[in-house]
Amino acid sequence: MKWDIFCRVVDNYGDIGVTWRLARQLVAEQGAAVRLWVDDLAALVRICLQADARLSCQWLNGVEVRHWVQAWQAIEPADVVIEAFACELPADYVVAMSARETPVLWLNLEYLSAESWVEGCHGLPSMQGNGQQKFFFFPGFTAGTGGLLRERGLLAARDGLQGDDEACAGFLASLGITPAANARLVSLFAYENVALAGWLDALAGDDAPTHLLVPEGRILGDLQHWAGSLIEPGQVMRRGSLSVQVLPFMQQDQYDALLWCCDLNLVRGEDSFVRAQWAGRPLVWHIYAQQEDAHWDKLEAFMALYCQGLSDQAQAALRAVWRAWNAGDDMVPAWAAWQRHAEELASHAREWARRQAVRADLATALVQFYRNWL
Repeated sequence: MKWDIFCRVVDNYGDIGVTWRLARQLVAEQGAAVRLWVDDLAALVRICLQADARLSCQWLNGVEVRHWVQAWQAIEPADVVIEAFACELPADYVVAMSARETPVLWLNLEYLSAESWVEGCHGLPSMQGNGQQKFFFFPGFTAGTGGLLRERGLLAARDGLQGDDEACAGFLASLGITPAANARLVSLFAYENVALAGWLDALAGDDAPTHLLVPEGRILGDLQHWAGSLIEPGQVMRRGSLSVQVLPFMQQDQYDALLWCCDLNLVRGEDSFVRAQWAGRPLVWHIYAQQEDAHWDKLEAFMALYCQGLSDQAQAALRAVWRAWNAGDDMVPAWAAWQRHAEELASHAREWARRQAVRADLATALVQFYRNWL
């Protein structure tokens, strides 16, 4: 099987994060030959230190990574072509697809959503002007969708680290993190958010200590505004019960392990959102804002699905925190309620990950779709 995956980097690292994980998994677990076409190689370098933004072609983890440039060169299309998140394929490539003697499976890998209409659209074909069919492929959380990215052995690796305090401490130490023994460990990866300052004040005034880990990203400006000074990577700033530490941008496997070690993860977009779910720890999702507030429907749809099985009180606490965080509202009342139900929310996060892991992962579902299409 030869696969071409096309990725335009739109939202910083979410698009490249998903496609890079998918490409690696197709190679490692499905025996596929994968070319990953990326228009912004600098974004890939941030999550894969072995990548070189100067190269037009390079091999990384068994994946052939190509720089997707405007001046397209003629090339033989693959057996399966994925345009990630509705990016538009080069016109000459589409012509070559239609001219290929063996038909090409053309897939539009859509953004993740829990909305009810997704199941009805997953796998549907769309006739193109050149007579080819393009199929819509939706990741998702239910049996009628394409599932979530999940590498073989991911949850076993997670359990191994979470069940070994010494190994967890060793991993954190490798990143320069040495939290107090009784500190709540929280990761924060988010978009700009005016709700941050009030929440940090609440953490600083809490009786229990919190060690907040902030990977470099868009929230850093709001964090430094609250701190009143620059916070360099590795530096620990303390205010009351709160310790804040900025972390250098890390590779994907490191970020996964960071999520596993934390008691709570605040994440953004799509890639970190899914990885936080596999961590089996409570999470708060900062969804990417869309025009006409379309993102609120997606947020509410996921909460409706995720909250199933929680008590009414815990559901209300979770919804209040997620809504306040995404609206930029006062987090303090919602956060107080969240803490009262922290134990139930932690148990529920673990159970949610277990239930999702029963379904086929996204890479496996894509391969099965191709085999059924042949």
